[in-house]
Amino acid sequence: MSKNPIINALTALLYIVMVSLFMFYGTRNLPKEDTVFAPIAVLSLFTLSAAVMGYVFLFYPLQLYLDGKKKESINLFSKTLLYFAAFTLIVFVILFSGIYKMFL
Repeated sequence: MSKNPIINALTALLYIVMVSLFMFYGTRNLPKEDTVFAPIAVLSLFTLSAAVMGYVFLFYPLQLYLDGKKKESINLFSKTLLYFAAFTLIVFVILFSGIYKMFL
């Protein structure tokens, strides 16, 4: 993805925001009856998300690792994970503090 762990973590967060907005607003007009397509859609989205997150978090660190730059690889992956954890914590603080109500 990138050598910058902040960009990688923000990319992951942006993907999550886009999927969440689609699920929140996009499902309002769906039929209410159960169909076989609902679990197919959920499992497909789960698989796509795993692939996207794998790419964002692992692609460049794996390249570095395979090029023999093991320390740099682990450092990039760890920092990306750390920044993503920090962004996740910020989302939870916003959720539990009620700050989000200012934007509604």
